[in-house]
Amino acid sequence: MTKLDLPEQPRILVITLRRLGDVLLTTPLIRTLKRGWAGSSVTVLVFRGTEGMLAGNPDVDEVLATSERPRPAETAALVRRLWRGYDLAVSTQAGDRPTFLGLIAARRRVGLVPRAGQTGAWWKRYAHHIPVAAEPDCHRVTQLLGLASALGLQQAPDIVCPQGGTAEEFTPCTPYAVVHPSPFYRYKRWTDEGWRALARGLSERGLALVATEGRDPAEQAYVDGLWGPTDPGVTRVRGRLDWASLSALLKGAAIYIGPDTSMTHLAAASGCPTIAIFGPTSPRLIGPWPPGGLAEPWDHAGTIQRRANVWVLQNPLPCLPCEKLGCEGHLDSYSRCLDELPVRLVLSAVDQALGTGNRSPALAKPGSMHAT
Repeated sequence: MTKLDLPEQPRILVITLRRLGDVLLTTPLIRTLKRGWAGSSVTVLVFRGTEGMLAGNPDVDEVLATSERPRPAETAALVRRLWRGYDLAVSTQAGDRPTFLGLIAARRRVGLVPRAGQTGAWWKRYAHHIPVAAEPDCHRVTQLLGLASALGLQQAPDIVCPQGGTAEEFTPCTPYAVVHPSPFYRYKRWTDEGWRALARGLSERGLALVATEGRDPAEQAYVDGLWGPTDPGVTRVRGRLDWASLSALLKGAAIYIGPDTSMTHLAAASGCPTIAIFGPTSPRLIGPWPPGGLAEPWDHAGTIQRRANVWVLQNPLPCLPCEKLGCEGHLDSYSRCLDELPVRLVLSAVDQALGTGNRSPALAKPGSMHAT
């Protein structure tokens, strides 16, 4: 398919009204658009609070932010701001709101739409000059790059991490591991006992420990209770680093371990050896995306899967992946697949990623043990 006939130096709007990790996963599409139209300016519309994932991004000229649940006055102001201000609108979601905003913003539109027969499919197909049906069984980045292919653009598969930050205050002088124990939702959380045993195992392997967490008081209280005076010392970030600085911290780490969350996506994209602990969700759809992309899709379920610098760990029960909100079906539910995931499996992946077996990496320089 050939590219749309756009003016020279076109104004492009990318609409991605999702959470932090989804904004990060949109950056390969943004880079593809920027490179595909020389001299273009790219504006990205996101939810307020997710702008940090685009910090320092050289492909983004402007970021607009809106509330997840805006009042009528805010919606009216956004409509006036967007009205026919762009030559191309790219909607990365098939929902009503992003489709409508794309419709009012630009003279030419491309976007994801529901598959034929699904609710709302008919009008959304007419709303876009190029409607692209969302593939149900592929990675989110692959879905988004499908929009680029529909525009006739050569895909740029790399995620662009936030840039321009520093983490020197929290960076140990010796090789270190970064752990992120608390996901946004409880049903994606591993066990307290698992994190304690993992900390001991990492310390025995000669690694200092840095724990990342957000500013939410409940999240910090959870991490407060994880490690006591008899456990290895852990440097706590306590929400004091922005996303660009977290990216810098991860790039210098010997290894990262975390659950299915935005920090894990950032770690994988940074090139750091990344251990991703997955529960009910399928890595095929939303697994970490390594630099250069996935040469082979993630399997829906497995024990230890590796792609480039990323290892995905699961406890492959017969029900996995259920794609449900844990075993009780709500955000604060437990997940049996995670509750029964043994620490020995995580440490086995750690040893693979470090390439050390049981040998201590203490004499290596920080950042020198990246997987090949």
